[in-house]
Amino acid sequence: MPTIAPLAGAAAAGPMVAVYVHEPEQQQAADRDLRHECLVRDALDELRRSLQARGGHLLELHGALPDVFAALHAALPFAALWAHEETWNAVSYARDRRVRAWAKQTGITMHELPSNGVVRRLASRNGWADTWQQRMRSPIVPTPDQILAPAESVSDEAWQALPVAMRTAATPGIAPAWADWQRTGEARAHDMLHSFLSARGRDYRRAMSSPNEAPESCSRISVALAVGTMSIRQAYQAARRRARGLREEHATRRDAEAAQWMHSLVSFASRLHWHCHFIQKLEDEPRLESMHYAPIFDGLRPSEPDLERLQAWRDGRTGYPLVDACMRSLRVTGWLTFRMRAMVMSFASYHLWLDWRQTGPILARWFTDYEPGIHWTQCQMQSGTTGINTIRIYNPYKQAEEHDAAGVFVRRWVPELSALSDADLIRPEHTPLMMQQMTGCLVGRDYPAPIVHHETAYAFARDRMHAIKLMAQQSGSAARVYEQHGSRRTPLNSRTR
Repeated sequence: MPTIAPLAGAAAAGPMVAVYVHEPEQQQAADRDLRHECLVRDALDELRRSLQARGGHLLELHGALPDVFAALHAALPFAALWAHEETWNAVSYARDRRVRAWAKQTGITMHELPSNGVVRRLASRNGWADTWQQRMRSPIVPTPDQILAPAESVSDEAWQALPVAMRTAATPGIAPAWADWQRTGEARAHDMLHSFLSARGRDYRRAMSSPNEAPESCSRISVALAVGTMSIRQAYQAARRRARGLREEHATRRDAEAAQWMHSLVSFASRLHWHCHFIQKLEDEPRLESMHYAPIFDGLRPSEPDLERLQAWRDGRTGYPLVDACMRSLRVTGWLTFRMRAMVMSFASYHLWLDWRQTGPILARWFTDYEPGIHWTQCQMQSGTTGINTIRIYNPYKQAEEHDAAGVFVRRWVPELSALSDADLIRPEHTPLMMQQMTGCLVGRDYPAPIVHHETAYAFARDRMHAIKLMAQQSGSAARVYEQHGSRRTPLNSRTR
């Protein structure tokens, strides 16, 4: 139970009951997928057991808020709501406003407490990094040993007083076919973090970009952070303890392995910082989920997508092997390392010239660790529509040469190409026809030819993006974006990745 402060506050105030509301509006949102519901189910089952062990109780209800709270209040009167501050999608933002208005009208006190380094109603980005450090280093609130539940909540009387529809919170279990997808739950999250900090993470700094090595070398706690079964502060403090132990253990000698570990731990801590840095952008400006940072980028790409290109990208049929392997892998596993995420978004935005609002929802539904604040700001960053970040147009051929030179990842996820040589896997369309025939994979028949010509698409996107970035700088749009959202650790025009 990482978001302990609201639980501890409610428990200290008197009898309490934990409530989770399955919201149809959220379940049907464009960025939601069945896989997300399964991950929530996993977490709730563990939470229920943890609460019961402490004498507590978890109610799962179904419906719209604040209607569910109103019905619950009529059946089981309560004086306060305790929750953490949430920065999520537009649906949750509108819902929170409705709940606050209802609580105020009803006379119910609302306590919303921070759960990470995101600062609500932030006046200025100046000093934000210091605030983040202070929050990360502050003591973690202990989980209450005992939780007193209201007498009414453990009887059927209050429960039966609720509408039947609200009591029927039918949510899916984990489907057996999804066994390879990352599971969630507090115990699982801490096991993953421990294995990362004690063994798997040694090569993190070097291996994090490799689609082959990253699944093992990365922490893999991103799902837990997104669902809420682990907090950023818990991860940060665990990393600090590990670093302190390494310094003490190797204080008397120079040790290459310890140095390697320290570099990886520093990189890991910086990414925990970035996690909140990007979510803060959406907290400060919720419209970034669906609108450009600055109006100057409106109309940059067609509002109606090229459906052939969009479908080819989605289905992993673009004729670019590493891009296709990433998309097919993501659809099945729900996870990609950051560099590959950036590459597929870059490819869709620059090579295929698709608007991020057309491609972003597809990725949001597939990422098991979908976090709106990170996702939508990264979609814009990788599409070049922030005005302040370096324009990075990934070359998929170069990425394959650097991160999958032996073709291990491509052969696994694009098996129709598996008989080709390592060199031919980079650009199958350049494979001699006789070799294509011998391997049983004809480009254009068994595997698509490139949907666009790399050099032509690259040149068009490069010229168009540099021109509009210059316009953003000259018009003052870039300066305005930086003032509100820019990192204060680096100058305006420096690289941020």
